Amino acid sequence: MSPTDAAVHPAVIELRQYTLRPGRRDELIELFDAEFVETQEETGMAVLGQFRDLDDPDRFVWLRGFPDMAVRQRALTAFYGGPVWAEHGPRANATMADSDDVLLLRPLSAGSGFAVRPSSERSRVGAPASDRLVSATVWSFPPGRSDGIALIRDGLLPALGETGPAPLAVLTTETARNTFPRLPVRTGENVAVVVNSYPDESARRRHLAEVQAHPLVRDEVLQGIGREQSAAPRTLRLAPTGRSLIS
Repeated sequence: MSPTDAAVHPAVIELRQYTLRPGRRDELIELFDAEFVETQEETGMAVLGQFRDLDDPDRFVWLRGFPDMAVRQRALTAFYGGPVWAEHGPRANATMADSDDVLLLRPLSAGSGFAVRPSSERSRVGAPASDRLVSATVWSFPPGRSDGIALIRDGLLPALGETGPAPLAVLTTETARNTFPRLPVRTGENVAVVVNSYPDESARRRHLAEVQAHPLVRDEVLQGIGREQSAAPRTLRLAPTGRSLIS
């Protein structure tokens, strides 16, 4: 079985949120899906998902993964020092107002990471976008505090699975040092990120309402998380592009 025929289970994941110059998101997506997918994967990383942020027309969100931090350093060095980025990077950068909103993550527990279909199943360039909805909720806690993340793992996640689709992945902060400083990541973070997929927005809302009405979640879990969190949770509502493996 070749690497492109195997499902991807990355141990290190980047959640990247780009603020783009007004009206240039489709330009970046067209360039990205044509030039930056296979060429990144050839260096050893996995392009997991590319998305339009449904709540911000000038935001592009994407995920990529790596087997470990050592491969991440080698792959990023090869790609950003290579000919594809040299040729197409200036055009990509011209669409961006900010590209530094990046969370470096890992699976919260064994089996909670992405199990992404193999890249051999990726749609062709120019394929129509999926009509599914991906949500990524980011829960933030003070550095060094684990109680809130434990409540998500032990209380919220079982309720999510009981009331609707189980999450695609549940991630937390990767605390290893960023060994590719050319691309900054957010430091001092302590987050849990819950990623789900739904047929549409109404299905997401129904699931959310059922989870919030779950007795344990309503009476204990959400109150406990509220006491621990350092900021209100933020949910990204994301529309996959035509070549996204996550949808």
